[in-house]
Parts: sequence; structure tokens; C-alpha cells
Amino acid sequence: MSGEGTGYDAAGIEVLEGREAVRKRPGMWVGSTGERGLHQMVFEVVGQAVNQVLAGGSGSVDVTLTPDGGVRVVDDGPGGPFQAAGDTGGLDLEALLTSFHAGPELSGRHITDVGQFRAGLFVVNALSSRLTAEVQCDEVRRVHEYARGVEVAPPAAVGPATGTGTTITFWPDSEIFETTLCSFAVLAERFRQVAFLNRGLGISLTDERPAGGARAVSFRFPEGVRDFVAALDAETGSGVQPDVIGFEREDPRMAGTMEVALLWTGSRQERIVGFANSRASREGGAHVDGFRDGVAAAVVAYARERGLPTADLDPHDDRICRSLTAVVSVKLDHPEFLGATRGLLGNSEVRDCVGEAVREHLGNWFEEEPERAAGFVGRIVRCIHQD
Repeated sequence: MSGEGTGYDAAGIEVLEGREAVRKRPGMWVGSTGERGLHQMVFEVVGQAVNQVLAGGSGSVDVTLTPDGGVRVVDDGPGGPFQAAGDTGGLDLEALLTSFHAGPELSGRHITDVGQFRAGLFVVNALSSRLTAEVQCDEVRRVHEYARGVEVAPPAAVGPATGTGTTITFWPDSEIFETTLCSFAVLAERFRQVAFLNRGLGISLTDERPAGGARAVSFRFPEGVRDFVAALDAETGSGVQPDVIGFEREDPRMAGTMEVALLWTGSRQERIVGFANSRASREGGAHVDGFRDGVAAAVVAYARERGLPTADLDPHDDRICRSLTAVVSVKLDHPEFLGATRGLLGNSEVRDCVGEAVREHLGNWFEEEPERAAGFVGRIVRCIHQD
């Protein structure tokens, strides 16, 4: 088909760059111009704050929904200059806010993905009617202001600083988004997950919008995914203190770490959730498959060693994991996600590594807790035999 026949030629191509490209096609960068895209904006800024805090060792991130429709994100990380001098490896906040390519950044297992994807602070700045960035470092507090991604004035020192950290306050642009009202419940649930998956990290969310007064939640979980599994079990209303089995391990074969926790419940329902670099893998993948492999191998080996009837006990039988509540979290240098939604982890080596670790740890637990092991495995064998 020729350009002459369609009336389409090179003159009809519109080339957009930088902030113009972002504002022209916002859905390409944050997913939508509805509530989902609005939340992605928040997750982008919170993700930057979380990674700064984690890079510094530990700390907290405080998020506030302000009465005038703004979102304020404060962290107590190391902070950094607006313009990093030379090759310092420090945070160049001005570059992050004004350019897609702001130089080297944290990657792999050291990155916590709070949102569905990583668009960056530049996208948030371009899609905000206003944005103010404040940095405290070197005992000085500096502020930089933008309007729809354009600098209002150069960074300015506004007073002394008593600590370190970064504050970013932004107002999503009502000319771009169908709504600028964030859901407290949606944000709180995601922040809770992130806190579970990053042991010791503190995250708080305060909503100053309600006329009847502010509401707030805060999360910090010293036991990480063990606390996550206990919380999932509490949602069933069993009222029983759970006996959570958990471990963590680094494995160079998969270039990453794993943190696993599990609990046998009295129900016949399975609840196994997986995360890769703190992102939910809703379709499962190699880490979840490896977990199932490891549990099945440990259960079958124990049953055979104890002389339990194993004729119906197939290591590939999904019923072995029935009544399990578990969280499988891996953090990888090179995660490989499959599918358009990136909800399926594809790293084949992860399956073998997680499976081996689960089989070994659960097998050791069976040896250390013979009475409870006999109860768990015996119930699994009976249930499969009765089906």
C-alpha cells in the first residue's frame, strides 16, 4: 500500500520527545488516565523513596494524602544533592526529575518494585500540575519547584537541615487524569505488602482529606514474610496462634535470594502467593513451582521413611500442597518475566534452587518436630487416599 493511496507520508508523522511525549500519551507511561494510573504515579515516587531508604540500610517512608489533592512522600534516607558533582554515584535528583536517562541506578535484587512497572520520577513530574522536591543533606535544606515538568526556579537553599532525607510533593494534573482522588485502601494494601517483603522497612500512610479528621496506618514487620503468612492466616479467623515455618537463603546459581514461609492450616484450601523483586507474580512461575516441588519431595520422602501408605502419593500431585498458606519471595539480579502483564516469573534456574532449599529446610524441620510432622504428613496421606 503506497503513501500516495492513503494520503499518508512522512509529513504526517508526529515526533514527540521528553515531557511532550509523556503528556500526549500518558497511558503509555502509567497504564491509564484513571485511578490505576493515578496510583502508579504514587507508586513511582514511593518506590524511589523505598529504594533510597533500603540502600542506606534501613529507615522509613511516610506518605500523606493532602486536603488539596496532593501527595507528599518523605523518606529518611541519605538524601543527595540536586546535581551530583562528578562521578560520585550519588543521587542526582534534578536529573531524575527532568530526564528519562538520569545515569546509573540501582538494579536487580537491590530494587523494590512498588508499582507494576518503572516509569521514573520524570514521568511523575511531567504529569503533575505542580511538583516540589526538597532534599536535606550536608546540613542544608534545598527546594526545587516544577509546573507540569518545567522548572519554576533553580534549586534554592531555604534553611538549615537537622537530618537527611528527601521529600517529594506532587499534585496529579487534572487536565490529564480522570480523577485525582487516590484510594486510601488500595495504597495501604500495597504499602503493607512492600513492608512485609522488606523486613524492617517502615511505611506509613496518612489521609488528611476526610472532613471528620485524618486517618492513618503504619507498617513495619520485623519477621518479614513470616509475619506475612501469619497475617494471611489471621484473615481466615482461626483465632489460633500460627506455627509458621520459614527460612531465607542466597543462591549464586540464581543470582539472588529467596525468603520463604509456610503454614499448614486446618482447611482444605491452598493459598500460595509469590513475589519477584517485591512485585506480585499473580500467575506464579518458577519460584512458586519450585516451592511446590520442594514441599512434595519432602512430604513423599518423609512418608516413605515412616512406612506410611504412599501408593497414591505422587510428587506431582497438587493435593500435597492443599491446606498450605505460603509466601515465596525471590529477589533476583536478572528477573525474567513472561507475558504482557509480567505476572509470571520465567527464570528456569530459580525453580531448581527454590525446590532444593524448600526440600532441605522442610526435611530438617520434619526431623526436629517429629510429632507435628507426623500429624501434617499423615493428614495429607489420608486426604489424598480418601479423594
